[in-house]
Amino acid sequence: MKETMTIVQRLGRLRQAMQEEGLDAYLIPSNDPHQSEYVAEHWKARQWISGFSGSAGTVVVTMEHAGLWTDSRYFLQAENELKGSGIVLQKQQIPHAPEHLDWLAEKMAPGSRIGLDGRLFTIGQIRAFERLFSPRNIQLLTEADLIKSIWTQRPPMPAEPIFELPTSYAGQSRREKLTAVRTQMEQQGLSQYLVTALDDLAWIFNLRGADVECNPVFYAYALLEKESAKLFIAGEKVPPAMQKALLADGIEVHPYPAVEFFLEALPDASAIGYDQHITQYQFWRSLKHLNCKENVAIIRQLKAIKNPVEVKHLREAMRRDGIALTRLYRWLEDILKTRTVTEVEVAQKLDGFRREQGDYHGESFAAIVGYQANGAIVHYHPEPGHCADIRNEGILLLDSGGQYTCGTTDITRTTVFGKPTDEQKMAFTLVLKGNIALSTVVFPVGTSGVQLDALARVPLWQHQMNYSHGTGHGVGFFLNVHEPPQGFVASAANSRGATPLEPGMLTSNEPGFYKTGEYGIRIENLILCVEAGQTDSGRFLKFDTLSLFPIDQNLIDRALLSPQDIDWLNAYHKEVFEILAPGMNPEEVSWLKEKCKPI
Repeated sequence: MKETMTIVQRLGRLRQAMQEEGLDAYLIPSNDPHQSEYVAEHWKARQWISGFSGSAGTVVVTMEHAGLWTDSRYFLQAENELKGSGIVLQKQQIPHAPEHLDWLAEKMAPGSRIGLDGRLFTIGQIRAFERLFSPRNIQLLTEADLIKSIWTQRPPMPAEPIFELPTSYAGQSRREKLTAVRTQMEQQGLSQYLVTALDDLAWIFNLRGADVECNPVFYAYALLEKESAKLFIAGEKVPPAMQKALLADGIEVHPYPAVEFFLEALPDASAIGYDQHITQYQFWRSLKHLNCKENVAIIRQLKAIKNPVEVKHLREAMRRDGIALTRLYRWLEDILKTRTVTEVEVAQKLDGFRREQGDYHGESFAAIVGYQANGAIVHYHPEPGHCADIRNEGILLLDSGGQYTCGTTDITRTTVFGKPTDEQKMAFTLVLKGNIALSTVVFPVGTSGVQLDALARVPLWQHQMNYSHGTGHGVGFFLNVHEPPQGFVASAANSRGATPLEPGMLTSNEPGFYKTGEYGIRIENLILCVEAGQTDSGRFLKFDTLSLFPIDQNLIDRALLSPQDIDWLNAYHKEVFEILAPGMNPEEVSWLKEKCKPI
C-alpha cells in the first residue's frame, strides 16, 4: 500500500508522540541495530520521516525545529529532497562528526528530555552522549521507539532465505572457523562472545543472504560459547536442511528477538566479549550483570586475512570483472559516436555485462558514474532524470564493483573522450604515480595504513595538490565492499590508519584529484598484502595488484613518469592482457591489445 502521509504530517504525528512521552527532542539516525552501511527498507526510518534518501545523516526533531545533519556529499540532494518538508538542512563541516549533538547541547534547556531508540545506537555512542548531556542536566531516554507507532505502513523485515557459501569457496569450514574463534576466546578468558555485525555472522557460519542492497548479508545475532553456538534469526529464513546441517556443527537456531532472553539468562560469572562500538545499547540491560569485556573483535581480524582458497577465487572475480569492463567501455566508445549516453545507462549496462559473467549477485555498491563536473563529487551517484548526458568529449570517472560468489570487486577508472588538456594530463599522471608508489612499496612487518597513505599523495603534494578522502579501505570476500579494520588514511585516529597490514589483507588503492565544477580523477585497484622476504633487518611485506583493467594512456604525460613507473605500467598492462584475452572474442582482444600496448 502506498504511503499517504506527507512529510509535514509525519512530523506532526511524531511531535504528538513526543508530547505524549514528555520529550523535548527526538533523534533518528540512518542505521539499523547492527550498525550496517546498507540497511533494509524496514530500518529506513530517517528516510521515511524526512524524505531524504542519502545513505548518511541524522534527523533531530524538537517542538520548534526539525533538522537533517549530513555531509557535503549530499548537500545538493538534500536541498532538493527536503523542499516543503519543514526540515532544515544542517550542513556538517566534518563528515560523520556528531555535530547535531553539540547543537542539542546548546539549544536544550536544563531538565530537557531527549528520546531515541536504543537499538539504533551503540553502547559506546550512548556513553558519549551521556558524557555530553549529563553535566547540562539533559536527560536521555533510550527506550523511546516512537517511529513504531506512527509508521503504520512500515515495510516488514526481510524474509529472503539464507544460503550456504561452500567450503570450496570459503577455504575453511564452519567448524574450523569456530575453532579458531574459540581459541582466541580462551586466550582472552571469554566464556561467551556476542556477534552483532552482519558480515561477521556471514563469515563465521559460511552463510550469505540478500537482506540488504549490495552486501550479501542477513539479519541475525550469534552467541558463541566454548562448546556450542546460538544463531538468532527469523526461522523462515533457514530451510530445514540447513537447520539440520547447522545443528550438526553445534549451532542452534533461535528466533531473532530471543537474543536478549539468552543474554539475561547467562550466569553472573560469565565473561562475555563484544565490541561496544557495534553492539546496540538496548543490549546493555541484558549484559551489565555479566563480566563484560569490550573492544573484542575476534572475527573482524580473522575475516580480514584472506586464505589461499579465497585469494584464488578473488583472482577469478577480477578476471570476470575485467572482461565485463572491457565490454562496457567498447560499447560506450562505439555508442558515443552516434548519440549521448546518460550516466545511469552506463551503470545499468555495466551491471548487465557483469551479470553475463555468471555467479553474480549484484553491485557491491551503487556505481559512481561521474561525467565532467559530476566526477568531482567524490561519492556522486547518478539518479534517473537527474544525471548528466555523456558526450564524445570530456572526462568520465567510473567507480564500481560486483558481488560474485568467487569474490567482491571494487575498481575505478578515469577515461577521456576526445583530447584532454595539459592540466588534466598532469593531474591524472600524478594520481597514477601515487597509485604506483603504493602498489610497489616494500615495508617491514608492523607497518600501518597511516604510514603508507602519504606515498600515494606525495606526487600530488609536490604540486600543492591533494584529495580529501582516504586512500584505501579493506574489502571482504563475497561480503562487504567496505570491510574494516585495515586501510590507508592520513590519521591514526581510526582502525584504517592504526591497523598494521598483514599478509592476506585485501585493500583498495585509490588516490584521486578533483577540480570542483570541472572534472574528477581517481585510479583504483585492489591490492593484496603478501610476503616480500626476510633479511637481517627483519621480515618485509609488499602488495600484489589484483584488479585487471587498462589504465587510460591518453591521459598520461609520459614526461612525468620515472623509468620505474613506466616499467610497472607496462608490466601491469602485459598481465592484464595475458589474463583477460583468453576469455574474449577477436574484436575484444584487438581492442584490449591497443589499450595495453607498452608506452
